[in-house]
Amino acid sequence: MSLRRNVGWNLAGAGLPLLAGAALIPYLVRSLGVEVFGILTLVWALVGYFSLFDLGLGRALTQQVAQQLADDRRAGIPSLVRSGLMLASATGALGGVALAFAAEPLAVHVLKVSEALHVDVFHALLIAAVGVPLTTATVGLRGVLEAYEDFRDVNLLRMLLGVANFGLPALSVLLFGPSLVPIVAALILARAVFGTAHWVLVRRRLGGGFRGVPLERRHLRHLMSFGLWMTVSNVISPLMVTADRFMISGVLGAAVVAYYTVPSEVLARVLILPGALTGALFPRLASLMARDLDAARRLYHRCVGWVALTLLPLCAVIAWGAHAGLTLWLGADFADHSAPVVAIFALGLLLNGVAFVPFAAVQAAGLARLTAQLHLVEAAFYFPMLLAGLYQFGLVGAALAWTGRVGVDLVLLLLVAQRQVFARGLTPPLRHNLATSETERS
Repeated sequence: MSLRRNVGWNLAGAGLPLLAGAALIPYLVRSLGVEVFGILTLVWALVGYFSLFDLGLGRALTQQVAQQLADDRRAGIPSLVRSGLMLASATGALGGVALAFAAEPLAVHVLKVSEALHVDVFHALLIAAVGVPLTTATVGLRGVLEAYEDFRDVNLLRMLLGVANFGLPALSVLLFGPSLVPIVAALILARAVFGTAHWVLVRRRLGGGFRGVPLERRHLRHLMSFGLWMTVSNVISPLMVTADRFMISGVLGAAVVAYYTVPSEVLARVLILPGALTGALFPRLASLMARDLDAARRLYHRCVGWVALTLLPLCAVIAWGAHAGLTLWLGADFADHSAPVVAIFALGLLLNGVAFVPFAAVQAAGLARLTAQLHLVEAAFYFPMLLAGLYQFGLVGAALAWTGRVGVDLVLLLLVAQRQVFARGLTPPLRHNLATSETERS
């Protein structure tokens, strides 16, 4: 399947949920109230963040299955996949237990929600904990399908789940009123259904189940070595993405979180453009790096240019029309609070979107250790900067801190891709050996 067609499916998979969110978020804000809706966005973020317990195995499976397909070593793929899925399920269960134990302190102390909501938030978090192993297992299954470039099936499921993420809360409000517990229960049930659908597709791709397929230590070792460094990135990167809303709740109170998270969640959907491209690019680069480094380099440079040229005018329009758009969508009061944040986010979206391409290239080469080290360095500067920005400038300070961080991230990733992945003078076989040895050393 062509890269262009894969990108098209990825865009469709992310675009339909975006339309559903645009249609239903105003209803949810009005029906739940600003504080409860803000808490719902925090629950979404927590389930996503605790899915880091997949230990990077979804991405590791994509990279390693794609390279085995490129080298025509298909016989070992069922064992590799079984190893990855067992690890992802086990570590996801640990993540669910961790969230369950953290539910009470989060509900009562950390999030600073109104006292009347403590019990509702606590029960919602307990239910959300069930979704963590479901999410990690589904991430692993999706990684296998993406290695085979089955982007049509993956994105048909993504479209349905994305619509459910907004549609089920709206349906729950109609049936049960503005309570978090039935909303979160419906969302977790949807994750179980869609995880099962991914499992059926993987079984079909591999020609059946895994009965009689042996577990091989070399697969476990390679997956864990790649995945453990991916985990560092999976811990730090989502924390840097979601910490702002939790720190806003802690410093400014839960009542203002929605003024930041609603535009943040909606504008993040702009990143479906580079996300769609790099989602299709990752397995293609992993395959090309094993066979033709020059072709991989040319594809990488074209993709950097495409993303930059696509996002620049779009982000300029977002910054210019922030207040008018928010007024039309959510009202003048909401726009007064959120428009300055959106204008700053627009620059950050451009920088962050371009960074998707070098990030995909570095990890396709198996250099997960380098991206993890970059994220550790960035976090050391970002969190103090975020806290200072909140105390000095409120929501605007948080947006400035995030934009500054993604700008630094882009510069560092471009340097690493140029000097470590596409270094001149390396032949394709040598490049493949370096990527393999890097995975084993880490």
